[in-house]
Amino acid sequence: MSRVGSGLLPRRDRRFHWKRRPPLVALNVRAIATSKARVLNWPGGRVLVGVVGAVLVIVGVVIVVRSLMRKFEDNLRTEAMSAPTRRVVAWLGVIGGVACGVIAAVAGLFIVLAAVTFDPSQAKGLDATLRSFAATPAGPVLLIAAAVGLLLFGLYSFCEARWRKAPEHDASAE
Repeated sequence: MSRVGSGLLPRRDRRFHWKRRPPLVALNVRAIATSKARVLNWPGGRVLVGVVGAVLVIVGVVIVVRSLMRKFEDNLRTEAMSAPTRRVVAWLGVIGGVACGVIAAVAGLFIVLAAVTFDPSQAKGLDATLRSFAATPAGPVLLIAAAVGLLLFGLYSFCEARWRKAPEHDASAE
């Protein structure tokens, strides 16, 4: 049986007509701005947007507190690390976690501000939050601190991937 007519390979008279779609990762800024405005105009939309912003603020604060309390160490196999490695991983987890939590909380505050002022342009994502840091008098310092904090969180994530407690590590060999 010829593979040409079986549908496995296209015949010469068949053409592929694929719809061209934008990639999923591409962000359409105009669509995001109109969706914020649309949600704010819903009945109860301001409350919904405010609740989402408040939840983001709470999540950011919880991340900061858990990082400062070093709760992340409960999920790590610290016994498999040397003492200097343990100190470095703890330092990376605390500083990186605090940076992520602060950035999340500030983004949530901007969303709450958009709900309170009924201004969709006030709601900001991560990129606009960092741009608003740059607009302050201490802007360059805040941006560098945020960048270093996120970099440290990324390095901690590699450490967590290496030493994370998993069921196969805790199971005893019988």
